[in-house]
Amino acid sequence: MREKLNIKVETPQFFVVTGVSFAQVDAWFGHTRKDLKMDIIYPEDADRQYPCIVWICGGAWKLMDRSAHLAYLTELARNGFVVASVEYRTTNEGPFPIQLMDVKAGIRYLKAHSERYCIDPERIGVMGESAGGYLAAMAALVEDKAYDVGEYTSYSSKVQAACPWYPPSDVTAFSYPSVVEAAVSMESLLLGKNVAQHKEEALAICPISFVSKDAPPFLIIHGDDDHTVPFSQGEILHDRLEAAGADVRLLVLEGADHADMQFFQKEIWQRITAFFKEKLGEVKNRA
Repeated sequence: MREKLNIKVETPQFFVVTGVSFAQVDAWFGHTRKDLKMDIIYPEDADRQYPCIVWICGGAWKLMDRSAHLAYLTELARNGFVVASVEYRTTNEGPFPIQLMDVKAGIRYLKAHSERYCIDPERIGVMGESAGGYLAAMAALVEDKAYDVGEYTSYSSKVQAACPWYPPSDVTAFSYPSVVEAAVSMESLLLGKNVAQHKEEALAICPISFVSKDAPPFLIIHGDDDHTVPFSQGEILHDRLEAAGADVRLLVLEGADHADMQFFQKEIWQRITAFFKEKLGEVKNRA
């Protein structure tokens, strides 16, 4: 049996490039250097520019794996985006702000190499889960040049949309059984000090402290039965942004716990795709 097809080419070929070095940072007590890497999913389409979404993995700022969710990110790419999953240093390597600096370095790298990966450098979004949701919110809200260090500093790390999942937004609102237990919390490791004893300093590194009417559009996704990052953390970020006059939506997943399977269902990814298409726009021809 033979079958002859006349296939009309309507979509480009997509490629996954893993382990792209985007920055070099101090390692091993400052005596050595190491590469920070990202995975990039992009279409080979030199005639058009695509909006880009930067994904930031969670893991309590203690662990992260930039490749863990590539299967889902690939589907997002096939809906009209370049997607890059960035590595950042964890709290065993140092406290805040190195994590935010690393994410911003990744954003600048993508803008500097936008031609190579068919990216529109003026249409960048960020998305992340838990600790990565915190970093997505911070990357979207913090515009202080002090956090832009390393290479490609002639490029801005400013982004145009953010989708944090269950983000820690005010670590001073977390409750602990004792001051001693607070000292070993993930939040204290991020701060580099006991958050229960240094609340003012802890608040100064929280997303809610950087909210303004000039914030980019936000889609916050949070389960209302979250036992790790309380639902109130997503609520307070939403309420602060709304009060400031920013464009924000809170998508509440009924009965969902932290990193629940509800977050990985098709309907959620359709909502995410629609949000980024609305705020970043569609693929467009090069001028």
